[in-house]
Amino acid sequence: MSTSVDVIIPVYNPDNKLFQLLLRLEKQTIRPKNILIFQTVDASNEIEPIKIPENMSISLNIYYVNKNDFDHGGTRRFGASQSKADILIYMTQDAIPADKYLIERLIQPYKDSQVSATYGRQLANSKADIIERYTRQFNYPDESHTKSIKDIETLGIKAFFCSNVCASYRRDIYEKLGGFVERTIFNEDMIMAYTMIKAGYKISYKADARVIHSHNYSYLQQFSRNFDLGVSHRQYADIFLGVSSESEGIRLVKDTLGYLMEQKEYLLIPDLIISSGFKYLGYKLGVNYDKLPKNMVLHCSMNKGYWKDGVR
Repeated sequence: MSTSVDVIIPVYNPDNKLFQLLLRLEKQTIRPKNILIFQTVDASNEIEPIKIPENMSISLNIYYVNKNDFDHGGTRRFGASQSKADILIYMTQDAIPADKYLIERLIQPYKDSQVSATYGRQLANSKADIIERYTRQFNYPDESHTKSIKDIETLGIKAFFCSNVCASYRRDIYEKLGGFVERTIFNEDMIMAYTMIKAGYKISYKADARVIHSHNYSYLQQFSRNFDLGVSHRQYADIFLGVSSESEGIRLVKDTLGYLMEQKEYLLIPDLIISSGFKYLGYKLGVNYDKLPKNMVLHCSMNKGYWKDGVR
């Protein structure tokens, strides 16, 4: 394929992982024409300079986004407007390519003109615990697959699963369908994937396009993250609440429990139960955020800047 590729990376308080990401993008077999960094900054503080690898040959542009203006959908939408590439690749600042073939493999499915987006596999980092490693394997298996509208009945909400930790979009279809939503607290990637699948296009998961990416969230962080997940499901209820979603979470818990027992990791079972409880409670409160006191919504949310205009 003779296509141009740009990589778009929203950034906030980056650590050394961003440096490693840039270093490995430089070494890809198919290199991006441009890397566009959108750095969220607090107007009241001095801008922290981003550490760039020496002798980078890829054009790198940094745009500054006021913290009060950042939005998961709107900022990525702005990123697309600054690119002229055929393929838009979105990554997070903590996703490190596992090898030099990431971009090459991520764009392979576009040989099929009906494929409108692709996303890669996430591998747990060396510090991840056994539960986090299993969760990554559950959500990102080692076999590639392509999803279309006919898969909604069997896959439920997983038919729209797509992660901007490492995802790409065919620009012409992205623009034809209106691009990312301007405002959302979460799930901008799945909202876009839903729009594409409902329009008759396909989403391809590439298990051999791999990035190292995982989190060690505390119970409260898991609660807040899933609260925001629930908020997005309520605000886009026609997408998320019209298909099976909670059953997928239950299956993950059951499968993880079975894996822990198989591995004789019995002492981790209470941790699984507690963390699952925090996730479920956060999600259920998020789905019903519009019934909660405003102060409680702000306290529960991980993305507090989203509510700068008040709870709606």
